[in-house]
Amino acid sequence: MVETVATEDSSTQKAARPARRGRRRMTGTERREQLLEIGRTLFAERGFEGTSVEEIASKAGVSKPVVYEHFGGKEGLYAVVVDREMSRLLNMVTSALTAGHPRELLEQAAFALLDYIEKHTDGFHILVRDSPVSQSTGTFASLIGDIATQVEDILGHKFKARGFDPKLAPMYAHALVGMVALTGQWWLNVRKPKKAEVAAHLVNLAWRGLEGMEHHPRLVGNRRS
Repeated sequence: MVETVATEDSSTQKAARPARRGRRRMTGTERREQLLEIGRTLFAERGFEGTSVEEIASKAGVSKPVVYEHFGGKEGLYAVVVDREMSRLLNMVTSALTAGHPRELLEQAAFALLDYIEKHTDGFHILVRDSPVSQSTGTFASLIGDIATQVEDILGHKFKARGFDPKLAPMYAHALVGMVALTGQWWLNVRKPKKAEVAAHLVNLAWRGLEGMEHHPRLVGNRRS
């Protein structure tokens, strides 16, 4: 009788072992991705200063040294998150610029940024926050600058074709991208009107202004310097 019970206990233990073995340990790559996702969420919610390595490690179910092992600290993790978001946004903008007509290019650029804000809200929250002093990328200004660089060549060709000075293209590129980016930041909070309507109004302002541009704009007020 005792032997039967022992056999049953042994069988039960053997049956339970595969379940324990089923909890596979994460690979280094998988752990790194997990930490990046957790960090991305926390940085979006609380900003760089409001996020701690302790909380990142706790949510990942690991010790603090694991975070340091993968990223060297909070700054390293933040830098990777920012670089990924910048690359994602720039890829969305550049891949959207496929049309030949400049007005449609403006529409595509506006939609690309608004699409990013809508689909990757956490990422946009991170990009528009102030970066730590040691971080040279990821500020709102650098975001605008990087996107403007992508479109200034396009504007330069259009300026040259219409008799405008192509050297002014970088300035106009920053003006246009800044207008869309700041409007997008506002729209992120209110979400009204609908995205397509916001894009239409942005392009209306930009295009009507570009269409009637003077070759040598003049100030109408008294100030001259």
